[in-house]
Amino acid sequence: MLIAAGCKDKTPVEPELDPIAGNVETPSWTAPESYDMTASMTAVIKVDLSQTYPKQVEKEGWKTGEGDLIAAFSGETCIGVDTLGADRADLFFLFMSGLNEGDIEDVQLRYYSMQLKNIFKATELIPFRNDAELGSVSEPYTPEFK
Repeated sequence: MLIAAGCKDKTPVEPELDPIAGNVETPSWTAPESYDMTASMTAVIKVDLSQTYPKQVEKEGWKTGEGDLIAAFSGETCIGVDTLGADRADLFFLFMSGLNEGDIEDVQLRYYSMQLKNIFKATELIPFRNDAELGSVSEPYTPEFK
């Protein structure tokens, strides 16, 4: 006769973490096609993942990657989008546009990470100014996201 017995005093094994921390599909953000007012930004993304994804960050690290998106919003209207290409390291080149300067409220940036499959919002709003240039290749603007 065979008797099955469970293991006693065995420490449970923590399950492997899925590298995909979220389940958000790639957003279909689109920028306006016609515009009179423009501003540009050269940016490097900084995301505080310590609270939301501490184990993924510790285990796998985190970095921007090909296909990641940054978008600028005035209210809920998208006024600019850029997709990170493999040829650009971690620099985003975002062009923001609108018909009239007064029509655009402060700009909120949103970032989509392909690695984490999640959308993050910038912690600060940016005032929109026509012909403004935020950041450069040598000194990129570094918005923080949560």
